[in-house]
Amino acid sequence: MDPPQAHVLSEESSMEIGLITLSAALAVGLPALATGWAQSRIGAALAASLAEKPELSTTAIIMLAIPETMAILGFVVAVLIILRAGA
Repeated sequence: MDPPQAHVLSEESSMEIGLITLSAALAVGLPALATGWAQSRIGAALAASLAEKPELSTTAIIMLAIPETMAILGFVVAVLIILRAGA
C-alpha cells in the first residue's frame, strides 16, 4: 500500500471518529439542556406550591426527578453509540 492511499484511509477514519464523537455529544447535550429547562419550570412552580402546602414535598421530589431521567437516558445512548462504534 503506497503512502497516499494510507493517508486517505486515515482521513476517512478520522472523519468517522469525529462524527461518532459528535453524535455521542449530541445524545448527552440535548437531553441535558431539555432537563435543565424542564427543571427550571417545575422548580419555580413547586417552590410556590410548597410554600402553600408543605405536605406536597414527596410529590415535589418525584416531579423534579422525572425530567432527570432524560439526561440519564441520553448518557446511556451516548455510551451505546461509543461502544457500538468501537466494536
